[in-house]
Amino acid sequence: MENTRLKSRLKTKIQTMQEAEQVQQLALRENAPAQSGYLALNDKTRELIHENLPDQPLSYQLFDVVKSPSGGSTVFTVPGLSGDEAEKELTGIILGYTMPRAYWDTPDPVEGTPPTCFSHNSIVSEDGKVCAHCPFNDYGSKDGETGAKACKESVLLFLLRPGNVLPLLVRVPVTSKVLFLKYTARLTSTLIPLSGAVTRITLKKATSRGGKPYALFCFEAVDVLNSEEAARAKAFAKKFMEAVKESEEGTKMEVAG
Repeated sequence: MENTRLKSRLKTKIQTMQEAEQVQQLALRENAPAQSGYLALNDKTRELIHENLPDQPLSYQLFDVVKSPSGGSTVFTVPGLSGDEAEKELTGIILGYTMPRAYWDTPDPVEGTPPTCFSHNSIVSEDGKVCAHCPFNDYGSKDGETGAKACKESVLLFLLRPGNVLPLLVRVPVTSKVLFLKYTARLTSTLIPLSGAVTRITLKKATSRGGKPYALFCFEAVDVLNSEEAARAKAFAKKFMEAVKESEEGTKMEVAG
């Protein structure tokens, strides 16, 4: 009987030690140095940016832009060192985003033409008008048939990818705006900051009410940064977006197209 008790106590002790070791390993992983490949999340990277772009504002025109593909294509066109590259998905940390909108007084403006009216936040235009009260914000104001608005909305995401120091500027069309906001709401409900998640963006073919194909942007959290990475990403995102907001030149051009 005594031998059975000793075996039972020994088994319990071993189990307790194993559980303690598992907890310790989990804590070590949680506080481990950043090894995710996000080069921008260290102080030396910020020094490099200042060294290569001394006294240069982080204008929108400096970033490579990924636009919404036409014709319902489910492949992104991403600018690269050797030219454009086709990619089925985009994965990275969303440092931040803006929600600009623009209106042109011509139905088919030439790309690069400055808009007649512009807003950086889709709330108030540059000349102080409230966007919600503007007749060009009404559904159907574009042509009266498709239900589209004459004032063009979009979401501009700053997506930091592994191995890169500067983010891609991903232009999300208004047709996928709600999908992005729902994604950010889901992150919020689980107490995950936008910059604390690794987000994968893919495209899904859809058809408009008029029978025209287009691409829907789909957002998925494929990983969550550990505590140290999340803190570094938050600090980098804050400083980066502050620097971008100081120079909003070029936003009018990037919302077009």
